[in-house]
Amino acid sequence: MTSRSAPPEPPRMASPIGDPSRPVGRRGVSPGVLFLAVALIGSVAYVAYAITVRDASQIPLLGSGAVVLAIVFGALAAYCLRETWRAGLEDRGRRALLIALLGGVAAIAASGCLAGALILFLLAGGPGPGGPG
Repeated sequence: MTSRSAPPEPPRMASPIGDPSRPVGRRGVSPGVLFLAVALIGSVAYVAYAITVRDASQIPLLGSGAVVLAIVFGALAAYCLRETWRAGLEDRGRRALLIALLGGVAAIAASGCLAGALILFLLAGGPGPGGPG
């Protein structure tokens, strides 16, 4: 009678970052990505709500929503910068390029939201001293 043993477990490569027992191909969702996704969805929902408001507080609400969106997109751009650096160190050029492109789009969106917020706050302030009217 021969004893059957379990088939040998395939060799695992140590992950350069994180848990060495986890295979390289499987990456979980990091808390940073989860936080940025929730912040982005929340800020877009807030701006969508501010668009529906029809009173004197609509422009300041839109301005504050644009500031929050600028902060979220800026954080996303910074996160993409870090991930691009890590992908470059791991010699994953295609991933580094795609993340860098996403980070560039996020930086442009952050700049646009910040400019829009500045314009909205200037509109909400009305005519200032020395201004027309």
